[in-house]
Amino acid sequence: IILKILSLPSMLTGKESPKIVTSIPGPTAKKIIEKDKKFIATSTKCSPIAVKCAKGSLVEDVDGNIFLDFTSGVSVVNTGHCHPAIVETIRRQAGELMHFAGTDFYYDIQSRLAEKLCEIAPGKFEKKVFFTNSGTESVEAAIKISRWSTGRKRFMSFIGGFHGRTMGSLALTCSKAIHRERFFPTMPGVTHVPYPNPYRNPFGIDGYENPSELINATIEFIRYLMEKNLPPKEVASIFFEPVQGEGGYIVPPSGFAKELKKLADEYGILLVDDEIQAGFGRTGKMFAIQHYGIEPDILTLAKGIASGMPMGACVFNAEYDFDKKGAHSNTFGGNLVAASAALTTIEVLEKGLIKNAAKMGKLMKKRLEELNQKWEQIGDARGIGLMRATEFVKENKEPAEDYKDEIIKRAYEKGLLLLPCGESTIRYIPPLNITEEQLNEGMDILEEAMKETFS
Repeated sequence: IILKILSLPSMLTGKESPKIVTSIPGPTAKKIIEKDKKFIATSTKCSPIAVKCAKGSLVEDVDGNIFLDFTSGVSVVNTGHCHPAIVETIRRQAGELMHFAGTDFYYDIQSRLAEKLCEIAPGKFEKKVFFTNSGTESVEAAIKISRWSTGRKRFMSFIGGFHGRTMGSLALTCSKAIHRERFFPTMPGVTHVPYPNPYRNPFGIDGYENPSELINATIEFIRYLMEKNLPPKEVASIFFEPVQGEGGYIVPPSGFAKELKKLADEYGILLVDDEIQAGFGRTGKMFAIQHYGIEPDILTLAKGIASGMPMGACVFNAEYDFDKKGAHSNTFGGNLVAASAALTTIEVLEKGLIKNAAKMGKLMKKRLEELNQKWEQIGDARGIGLMRATEFVKENKEPAEDYKDEIIKRAYEKGLLLLPCGESTIRYIPPLNITEEQLNEGMDILEEAMKETFS
């Protein structure tokens, strides 16, 4: 029965309104969830939604329920679900050639994509690209590029940061203890420092309400650490998210990135800009770092790069390239189908979706700030472009995880898909081609879910 239902052609157009026709999960979804729990390793699933098909900003489940999607596959399908130009590109390339290892042979699509990534990545210097299959693999490549080019072995990253779950990237990740539980030891040589969080003071004391004071405190803490425990001449690179993703969509104070880059340059340390969640138009610019006016040495990319195809990339200053064949390689990085999808993705983004993200981001900001003023249970509304979040708090202003979970549940029961992040935060990351009508419709559902939760 399940296979028959899933084989039916989709009638979803992308213009429907949310429509819930069964309990969530519905009868067919329950069977899929039961089989998933039996045969698939435990992961991070947080909503009982069994998806059948999707179009634009809408998702249909296996029981015929239609949802507005404020998750974008965790900021992957920035161009919207099944964008026709990208679907056609994938079909055409799959019919010609799907794979021919680009680390051993040559093909035009891969070199054209690399050229395009070097063109759009910030930095006036010459660049090169290493293609990967995922975000964590892009971070692993950045680790190896940093070590190879500097000869140094140590790294710095930030508390609250998330850079992946493989053993090198996991050493850099510092957002939740569960990510590390039972996996010690990870890669040695990583030091974590406080991220300048304007919403929840990382130093735990009063006196840093002024953004410049918080920036100075963070930089001075790093310098103090370098004097006492972390010799700067041994640090290969600093890994930095321009907007912390899994840590709670934390936007650092304006000017922090410039001060961090200045400190890194002072000691010959490479600055790695992790754009895995914030890149490819999500913040209203191609890359989030472009809001800050600096040129990182390395960018790690994935998620939105190919509109759902498994792909990532590490873009770096060409002078840091491996000077020996075989120092680093892989099999599927730059896969032909994924690379074709990425080229079309960038083209679609540049033709108007990034501009729409900035426009819709302003509307979402307005709606979220209105909700923030309405309920004291909302501690903060924050973000850039269509990378936004609200944090929920108790009367003592401490994180309120229960509010987050209840609102997500009530929202999907009304036809809106949401994801959590941080301790008590919900993130809002709809496709960048979402319409004003759809955005407002989603915000109305969100407001209703909050009203029921708080009353």
